[in-house]
Parts: sequence; structure tokens; C-alpha cells
Amino acid sequence: MKSRSIATLLTLPLAAALALTGCSAGASGAADSDKTVSVVASTNVYGDIAKTVAGDAVQVTSLMDNPAQDPHSFEASAQNQLAVSKADIIIENGGGYDDFMDTLRKSAGDKAAVLNVVDISGKKATAGDHLNEHVWYDFPTIQKFTGTLVDALTKADPSQASTFTKNAAAFTADLGDLEQRTADLKKKYAGEGAAITEPVPLYLLDAIGLVNKTPEAFSSAIEEGTDVSPSVLNEMLHLFSDNAVKVFAYNEQTSGPETEKVLAAAKSADVPVVPVTETLPAGKDYISWMTSNVDAVAKALGE
Repeated sequence: MKSRSIATLLTLPLAAALALTGCSAGASGAADSDKTVSVVASTNVYGDIAKTVAGDAVQVTSLMDNPAQDPHSFEASAQNQLAVSKADIIIENGGGYDDFMDTLRKSAGDKAAVLNVVDISGKKATAGDHLNEHVWYDFPTIQKFTGTLVDALTKADPSQASTFTKNAAAFTADLGDLEQRTADLKKKYAGEGAAITEPVPLYLLDAIGLVNKTPEAFSSAIEEGTDVSPSVLNEMLHLFSDNAVKVFAYNEQTSGPETEKVLAAAKSADVPVVPVTETLPAGKDYISWMTSNVDAVAKALGE
């Protein structure tokens, strides 16, 4: 899988940005008593979880927060750089997904506590395979991340420890309900075929026991933004005409001629299409978003 090193074009150097605002970079460790803890997340997925756990006790900034934006084309700005420079806690996905965060952190002096969710997950690429970095679709990973987040928030502001713990308990209980729902679906639908455009929802589909039938060369090319060979495209299209899959999960934030052809083939074969996204849709929090995703897959399977 490609390293998602998204271009970082900073219109102002950090020093200039700080000078213009009269601000200084945030210090690590426990926050000053008169200073609100600042959390900066690479995407609104992690920003939303941070807000849910922290409540009103901290200030949360999500760098990628436009649900209509293709995350792969994100360009960091001087304002993003300034936010990172003042952060007490930084949340990044890792695994090559948001490498722009490395650049921002290094320019800011790398003083904040950094939560790398792929590292927290413990997931590693298997021999001869690539790591699927879309770990926010993996509920056990989000359980682990939430515990690590509570620890970091408590260290930054011990006075709010009980609030963080209480909010996290409610959030992880909701996560537990989602895990149970996927386990129940797995009992009924394990082994059914599924197709994807990109590996974005694979952890969720795996949890339900679905088997990814997509040619690896197809999903890799789509994710890399390279051309799909005619033979690979033909193999992909036959999944639908041969009734090899029961559901097609389509990343609606990225599109191109090949994905449009595949989408049309799925619809023509009456294979249910489940749109998925990489960032939080408008009007959703993490739990309601993932609940909608699980519901959509369940409906496509015949629930």
C-alpha cells in the first residue's frame, strides 16, 4: 500500500505565523492552570472522538474537517502549522496515511504528546502484504486508542480526570455495541463475497466475516491513483456479472473513470452499493457514522 504522504504547502513559515499572532508554541506535559489543553487531530474522525471524550474541558482542532474533500489532496497551511505548534496533544493516524503531520510536528519542535493510532493498534503488515492503514474502521483499535487518549488527557489536565474517564466509558460502551452487532452479522454472513474500490472499509467488512474478492491490483491502483490495466478491470467487472459478491463498498470521496465503470456494473447487476467515506460526514459523530455504515452493510446483505 502506498505511503500517503500528502503534499504540505505552507504559505507562511512557522516563525512568521507565530510572530503575526504573538503566540508561542505549546509546552508538553501538564497544562498551565490558566491554559486550556489543546488537541490537534489530523482528521475530524479523531477530532470527534477527542471532543466526545474530553467534553468542554479541552480545545480540539481537526485539520481535515471538510466532508466533501478528497483526503488524498489535502494541503496543510500556515494556520495548520500554527495549531500544531500550540498543541498539547497531537493525534495522527500513522501508517503513511497522514505523513504531512510529521512535517508539521518537526517544524513545530515536536513538543506535544503524540498519539499515533496505527502504532497504538499494534497492527503490522504481514509478509508480502501491505498494512491497511484505515484503522478507524476497526472498533478494537478505537477501543485501544480511547484508553490511550484518556491517559494523555489526564496527564495534560489531571483536574478533569473523572470527566475524561466517565465520557470514555460511555463512548467505549457504544463501541462495544457496534462490536456485538458485527459479531452477530458474522454468524449469519461469514464467507459471503464483497468488493471494494479501496481498502477503506476492509476492517469493518472483515469483522462481519465478508471475503474481499477484489483483485488486489485493482484496489492498489485506485488507492495509488494509477491506471488500472484492461485485464484487471475486466476481472473486477466479472465479480458482478458472475454474482461473486453480495455487496460493493464504494469510497465516494474519490472517483475516476475506472471506479465509475465498476459502480455502473454493480448497479446493473443489482449488487447493493454501500458508499463509505474516509472522514466524518456532516451532521455525524463517530458512533452515529459507524452505526450507519454497519446498518448499510447489513441492509445490503439482506437484513
